Amino acid sequence: MSINFGPGLHAVAGRAVDTSAYDRWVGRWSRLFVPAVLAAAKVAPGSRVLDVSTGTGEAALMTLPIVGASGMVTGADISPAMLVGARGRLDDPSFRPVAADGQALPFRDGSFDAVICQLGLQFFPDPALGLREFRRVLRLGGCAALCVISTPDRAPMWGMLADALGRFLPEQRDILHLSFTLADPKRLERLLAGAGFRDIRVELEKREDIVESFDDYWDPIEAGTGLLPQAYLTLSEADRRSVREEVRERLSPFESDGRLFMSVEMLIGTGRA
Repeated sequence: MSINFGPGLHAVAGRAVDTSAYDRWVGRWSRLFVPAVLAAAKVAPGSRVLDVSTGTGEAALMTLPIVGASGMVTGADISPAMLVGARGRLDDPSFRPVAADGQALPFRDGSFDAVICQLGLQFFPDPALGLREFRRVLRLGGCAALCVISTPDRAPMWGMLADALGRFLPEQRDILHLSFTLADPKRLERLLAGAGFRDIRVELEKREDIVESFDDYWDPIEAGTGLLPQAYLTLSEADRRSVREEVRERLSPFESDGRLFMSVEMLIGTGRA
């Protein structure tokens, strides 16, 4: 079965993004790491920041108060639907959304003081090319910082669904596991070095959160915004029920008093131009 993913893989082409569902599926976990990414990128008042794969603007939202009125945040994303969602969330004159491929950024060399990329690089067809573009648009001495997901077992909220879907959609298994393709710290270091960065660091960080119930966890999947939820909705009703029950059973060790207590591990990589 072939799935017609839109540009960037997370939004259906020509369909509006359900920003609330995407926030509950990805944003609630992503935002836990954004402060560390901004600190690694040395974002400061007045900074010109490029947020690559801005999505619905989660990282940009937390960047704007830091850069202030004298700074600027440019949110680049290959998905026009995601940018519409970002515009709806960020009504701020210091935010500029730009439709752009992270592997071919439409900016002059040295245009930014900092480049950030929150949960985007692992979906690039060529992450090395993307990092070279990050390096190119940074001013000399500027920092890039990126966050990618660790292994499926260390991100159970996504890893268990990817595994279950892969058994029903074996021809799509590689795409369904793209989230975890940069989980090797050594590989990420090599990619940053190959792009010309210096003072490279890759650190593993873990955060915890509580989901009020399994249904709260599952509802945004049914909304179909995001790579894995889109794939899930292509299944027959019977197969969807099977996937749901399998994931529910596998998440049961995290359940206490009806709530899910989960942690997620991510890698934060940084380098200086």
